[in-house]
Amino acid sequence: MINIAVAQSGGPTCAINASLVGVFRESLKVPEIDAIFGSINGIEGIINNHLVDMKSIINTNNDMELLRQTPSTVLGSCRYKLPDANEDEAVYRQIAETLTQRNIGAFFYIGGNDSMDTVNKLSAYFAEHELNIKVIGIPKTIDNDLCITDHTPGFGSAAKYVATTMHEITRDSIVYSIPSVTIVEIMGRHAGWLTASSAVLHAMGETAPHLVYVPEVSFSEEGFLADVRQEMSKHKAVIIAVSEGIAVPDGVQSGVVDNFGHKYLSGIGKYLEDIVRTKIGCKVRSIELNVMQRCSSHLGSKTDIDEAESIGAAGVRCALSGETGKVMVFRRVADVPYTVVIETAEAADIANREKFLPRDYINSAGNNITDTALSYFMPLIQGDLNLITENGIPKHFAIHESVLR
Repeated sequence: MINIAVAQSGGPTCAINASLVGVFRESLKVPEIDAIFGSINGIEGIINNHLVDMKSIINTNNDMELLRQTPSTVLGSCRYKLPDANEDEAVYRQIAETLTQRNIGAFFYIGGNDSMDTVNKLSAYFAEHELNIKVIGIPKTIDNDLCITDHTPGFGSAAKYVATTMHEITRDSIVYSIPSVTIVEIMGRHAGWLTASSAVLHAMGETAPHLVYVPEVSFSEEGFLADVRQEMSKHKAVIIAVSEGIAVPDGVQSGVVDNFGHKYLSGIGKYLEDIVRTKIGCKVRSIELNVMQRCSSHLGSKTDIDEAESIGAAGVRCALSGETGKVMVFRRVADVPYTVVIETAEAADIANREKFLPRDYINSAGNNITDTALSYFMPLIQGDLNLITENGIPKHFAIHESVLR
């Protein structure tokens, strides 16, 4: 008999709890697995020996269904950068002590690029010290920037929210007779996947978004103004999607960084709004979607949530087969009918690397998204969740605050 542990890390998504359900539900099928521990606040919970018995929290199938539809990280999250073992081994010894003390033979880390760095470092350390503890990465990020995998759980739901919101903003913006520009700021530090996904509206016959700017293409104020003027000659209301991470002058965005050296980004929408107001002089507003695009489960993609649970379950099967230091990934077999298979990749090949938009997804002018991209995005946003509601709003699963302290 062995026990397992699972943790969640990085930014919240609509699908990360579905992956937790996948790990939990699959583990219940395995007689060799006894306790299923949840680590509070990611790897910090392992370091501090702050674990909870998931079987005491998730009691029924209804609990699992409710958790599956609940956004964000029910176990809490962290942005803890694990040091190199040869520079600071103490934290590794603490992690090993916690896992060994609780007879944990497999650890599942649900997260993004930086979390896969932790998977890679821990699996290497355990192998070097001959500790029989399997470490498996379960991917998630709305940024969709993990290498090797076709896409990441969380992205499809975020993309569906972005496209739906862009659709509604478009309806709102076209009602007046005066010319206007609306700039929508969308998450994406270095990769423009989420911003680009707003262009799925083009498949519905919408001309909006009329301009799309992503970090993969160099940005200039002069080119932006020329683009806006050109679109204003064709459309009364011009709608623009822009990634938060496009290159702009110093001082526009925050210089503050997290533990992994990533800048906290915000402000590009307001910056461009001021430029349009000053240089063009029309009615203009900027809208920052901010955290709403991460956790809007009421617009979740059924495809995304189903896949998130499936890849969590596959991670359990992977560990039980003897694998370690792996990340579960999707390989797309076909767009129509949409088909994917779940495979594994080395954590070392994913950690601290980023996947960018292919150049053929971006038009030659660098200011919009091509039809080629639409066949990639469209399957990921399909299907609606049959949400459990209370008093007219989606109900969420929550762990009592005292457990999280």
